[in-house]
Amino acid sequence: MSDILLLLSIISIWLAVFEAILIMAGATRFIYKERRRPWSITGDTSAYPTVTVLVPAHNEELVIAATAENVLKLNYPAEKVQFIVIADNCSDATAEKLCELKSRPDYAQRDFTVLERTGTGGKSGALNDAFELARGEWVCIYDADAAPEKNALLFLVQTALENPQRYGAVFGRNKARNRGQNFLSRCVNLELVTAQRIYHAGLWQLFKVGTIPGTNFMIKAELLREIGGWDTDAITEDTAISFEILRRGQLIALASRAEAYQQEPESLDVYAKQRRRWAKGNFDVVLGNLHHLFDRTNWRVKIQVIYYAASYFWFMAAILISDFIFIVNLVYRVIHWFRPEVYSPFQFSGDVYVYLVVAWGLMYYLYVLQINLALATDIGQSNTRNFILSCISYFTYAQLFILISIRALGEMIVDRVTGRKAKWYKTQRFG
Repeated sequence: MSDILLLLSIISIWLAVFEAILIMAGATRFIYKERRRPWSITGDTSAYPTVTVLVPAHNEELVIAATAENVLKLNYPAEKVQFIVIADNCSDATAEKLCELKSRPDYAQRDFTVLERTGTGGKSGALNDAFELARGEWVCIYDADAAPEKNALLFLVQTALENPQRYGAVFGRNKARNRGQNFLSRCVNLELVTAQRIYHAGLWQLFKVGTIPGTNFMIKAELLREIGGWDTDAITEDTAISFEILRRGQLIALASRAEAYQQEPESLDVYAKQRRRWAKGNFDVVLGNLHHLFDRTNWRVKIQVIYYAASYFWFMAAILISDFIFIVNLVYRVIHWFRPEVYSPFQFSGDVYVYLVVAWGLMYYLYVLQINLALATDIGQSNTRNFILSCISYFTYAQLFILISIRALGEMIVDRVTGRKAKWYKTQRFG
């Protein structure tokens, strides 16, 4: 039985290795093409669409004024931008700071609305209420802590216009602006850069599959109305709406030059709560879409379901099993030196265990390679400190993520069995 369990883990790890190599190859091709592709921030903007920018804000007095100013200063025709900030159930000075900003002479002529809301539904409910006021052909979303680069919206629109019939949504890159704060924020930065430059780029290049990241993206207003807005029951509303877009045969395009900076957790408690919510939401969305593997839904939805299911269930289980066996055998080997009569409960025939060690070693090598390939494509990120951090993060940060995901899975199961409604957690900000 132990041989079979180990063999299944080894096969699963090799499949994960193959997936990583395939996606890295796609990402490398994407980055090569991107660097050879001409781009411009000047030219005729008369044909550009109107855009409604929405920023949901719940008790965001520390960051909201700076975010609103960044949006108002975007390099996009001002007459084509409708800007709505939702002060959602705020008990602080979020609305006051926004009204003070709106009253400045510089913004007197801007289409700028502060929507004070007391409804339910969290972020999704806030976005739905604001969407009722939207007049733009496209709807762009930034989180309350976002600092979009000046040309971010311009690059999103330019990508959308490349194939306006097929592109139902467009998303850019998000970067950690507090990445150098401490060990945790540096590890989060490695994760973010790798996700953006390897997984997002690779999946888009190979399959034209994209996923809305929750901020720094835009979606066709007409498509959003067809979908019915954001799902107020979804913990990760971005993943849920991504599946809805793909189901309708529309693509979610990657605009990698559209960059926005965001705050990342700096304390373990804040990080754990944020990632547990993300994991629970993604578990729930994946389970809700598993049936699409067996119906006539288009193949990109199936690719997305397989990718999420493999990442959050199958490969994670294989890593847990293999890590457990590896650690137990290591501990028992040390004990065996002092007490020769003690043997590990996991005894394997032939060279099966050797195959596990080889597979584990290759997986670790690819983990480090992915991170450093991603860092090499981001200005200022490829350095000795980040290389060392990438080598040790597997044994620290990556294992922490696995533990958080396990807890999230347990909480999701309890929620489903008991009918308990999951709570939306707002990430804590700093000044």
